[in-house]
Amino acid sequence: MLVKTKAIVISSLKFQEKSLIVKCFTLSNGLKSYFVRDAFSSRKASQKMVYFQPLTIIEIEAVHKNKGTLENFKEVKISAPFHSIHSDIFKSTMVLFLSEILHHSIHEEEKNESLFTFLETALHWLDEHDEISNFHLILMLETTKYLGFYPDTSDMDMPFFEMTEGVFTPFHAISSLSEHETMLFKKLIHLKFDNDQKIFHVIERQLLLKVLIDYYSFHLDGFKRPKSLEVLKEVFS
Repeated sequence: MLVKTKAIVISSLKFQEKSLIVKCFTLSNGLKSYFVRDAFSSRKASQKMVYFQPLTIIEIEAVHKNKGTLENFKEVKISAPFHSIHSDIFKSTMVLFLSEILHHSIHEEEKNESLFTFLETALHWLDEHDEISNFHLILMLETTKYLGFYPDTSDMDMPFFEMTEGVFTPFHAISSLSEHETMLFKKLIHLKFDNDQKIFHVIERQLLLKVLIDYYSFHLDGFKRPKSLEVLKEVFS
């Protein structure tokens, strides 16, 4: 079946010497993997690679056989070029980290238009703004709405957040955050991209990042700690 759709590049993996396997989150079909033959062998190789940088938003025309095998692109172009994400060390590091998070979080080959629209809008916001210190934290938390484990905020006056059930409770359990961690987590829940990015200190931000990674680990089978986590901490320290 010939499909035309927008897609967000989640990962690209070199295959043998000349080819690529590109995983995309598509607007039309959810997660799809594509085989790009001779990606490194033509004179336009560098131009091709621009399409497949982490979280690049592309428009594709592709043949979907839907047999559980790798699909093939017929045409690829940039949907709306980013102006700063891939040239700014802070943004590019953040995007690399978030692409790993999404790689280990999105598994369904089914349409999820609301998640796609959220990610597309968020990435354009990142590209257009300079104060971005909390962007990755907000995006990780907001993404849980679309993955099915956003915290239950009905009892937010309670002092502890219990991770496995995703609820606020009056008692501290083994899988609960401390009172201090819960207080920071509540602040994050109220935060939007356009809020003051200096609301957290560096140490608080790193603590929240650990909390979110642990939260993902509780709720997603096979979730792995991103390899780029240490690089992210170094760049934002």
